Amino acid sequence: MLKWIRFLFTGLILSGIAMQANASGIDEGIEYQLVTPPVRTTSENKIEVVEMFWYGCPHCYKFEKPFNAWKKKQSSNVEVIRIPAVFGNRRSWELHARAYYAAELLGVLDKIHTPLFTAIHQQKQKLLTKEALADFFEKQGVNKSEFLDTLYSFGVNMKLNRAIDLTKRYGIDGVPTIIINGRYRTHASLTNGQAGMLKVMDFLINKESQARK
Repeated sequence: MLKWIRFLFTGLILSGIAMQANASGIDEGIEYQLVTPPVRTTSENKIEVVEMFWYGCPHCYKFEKPFNAWKKKQSSNVEVIRIPAVFGNRRSWELHARAYYAAELLGVLDKIHTPLFTAIHQQKQKLLTKEALADFFEKQGVNKSEFLDTLYSFGVNMKLNRAIDLTKRYGIDGVPTIIINGRYRTHASLTNGQAGMLKVMDFLINKESQARK
């Protein structure tokens, strides 16, 4: 009898989630896709939201402001992480990922991240070599030698290899792409724009929250 009650209760929860999806007009395979197999998250106690991005991507630059505003509204049970996407045959993506992780290891990511986007997309700077990036970091108050030493350091190499691995495991083929809790993938091409993507992100976070109850 107890097993039957549990089965019925679980069925009601799943039915409620399905009804919610239909009511929202957000469906698997249309506005979002499954990550197969799912990727383990860094925190089991929070719902993980990963933004895969590239500094050279104009869509990522455009997404920065609404994404940051969305991030500020999230509850404490949501952990937002940025990961630079890296495809093996695109050297500029690797270099920019190294710059991101170098800034992180040097403790200057907060003062580098947005200005780097701005320099590329507003000021049209071609930051495609380590020397150009070193000059940029120096203008932001970072010692050039320290940046160059960190850019190809063991710590950056480890983070870069993980980014390469996750780009593959998440099934990324473009940016910006959002991964919810290692299970769901969405991007603007699926959601008819970035505003739609934010709505799908909210839906998937709620879906994961309901599944945990």
